[in-house]
Amino acid sequence: MVRCKVEYMEYTSNFDSSVSNEILFDTLKKERKEIGYYELVHQDVNEYIDYAKSVKQQNIVIVGIGGSSLGTYAIYQFLKDVKDSTKRLLFLETTDPLDVKSKLGAININDTLFIIISKSGSTVETVSLFKYLHTLVTFDSNNLLIITDKGSPLESYAAYHQIKSFEIPQNVGGRFSVFSAVGLVPLAIVGMDIKALLAGAREIYDDFFEKEKYIELFNKARFYTEYKYKYNINVVFSYASRLKGFNQWYVQLWGESLGKIDKENSPQGLTPVGLVGPVDQHSFLQLIVEGKKDKTVTFITVKDFKETVQIPDITLHGLESMDYLNGIDFADLINYQAESTITVVTDIKEIPCDVVRIQSIDESSIAKLMYSYELLTSICAQLLKIDAYDQPGVEKGKVLLKKALIQNQIEGV
Repeated sequence: MVRCKVEYMEYTSNFDSSVSNEILFDTLKKERKEIGYYELVHQDVNEYIDYAKSVKQQNIVIVGIGGSSLGTYAIYQFLKDVKDSTKRLLFLETTDPLDVKSKLGAININDTLFIIISKSGSTVETVSLFKYLHTLVTFDSNNLLIITDKGSPLESYAAYHQIKSFEIPQNVGGRFSVFSAVGLVPLAIVGMDIKALLAGAREIYDDFFEKEKYIELFNKARFYTEYKYKYNINVVFSYASRLKGFNQWYVQLWGESLGKIDKENSPQGLTPVGLVGPVDQHSFLQLIVEGKKDKTVTFITVKDFKETVQIPDITLHGLESMDYLNGIDFADLINYQAESTITVVTDIKEIPCDVVRIQSIDESSIAKLMYSYELLTSICAQLLKIDAYDQPGVEKGKVLLKKALIQNQIEGV
């Protein structure tokens, strides 16, 4: 087993690779000149912060789906319980009518800023919800913000109605856009330190590109891709409920980026699974331990939960045998649970696994984790000989949906 330490997190793995990384590293350095997410860590965010200070509403509703919302949700879910903010962030991302009615019915829409986010500016779900909102709200520059690509239909709408808009760089794909205006603007509005977010991501960037500390990520990516037929399922097992949003973001990033046809016209892909401990110890862990050995497992633990809640020193009738729990902090308990599960899995040599231990519930920690996974995705894509940044399989579905909706309109006339 190889044991490594890096400044931003402790990392343990039993992956191994002896293949040279120099050519792959040079390829990624060239790619960052064309693919925009790499350089988002260097942007000036003062305009976002100034806008955030001007927002008076208590409710901030993001209308967007997939890459337009999942990254923001991941960070907000991770941090919201340790932040003192009078504003709350909500996500309107599905066309499920019950969900739409429930979420809008739970807020005062007259005390709400709506942020419409779509890279293309023509996402069916987003535009459908936006149209519906027009029947409930009179929009103006005070209660509406647009975040979209330059030249998109949404930008045209914003310009016509003199609505404030922020641009998504055209070379930044939706699922890689969390560190653009897509994520940073709404997070700044609800009190997150977006400069600290970028500083955390920039640490990883500097370690990777400037200090060339890429061995752990390269070894992991090589193992995933070289053993893709034996270990096709990649499980992220996060021991913090606050990381549930990160898991959802990871599933989209991994699945939509790596499920492709390669240059030899061969289908590729690695299947992402996101689990939360200790809940999923009582479900999926059994499958990992005694089921088919076709999975890798990445455990993510948190050192400092920034909260002290202790199991009281009391004895309950009939439960006297459980008094060994007395006086233990819940933060320690969840990490004991994590370490026990890690030991069970690592003792089974047929299960490749690694452990990421992040420092705390703060902006820097979640940004480092997410930027590392963006880099890992890009590395895997290079090794699989695919384009991580398109989604032709999804686009086919969009074309069919549009045809069906147009046909429905024709038949309804």
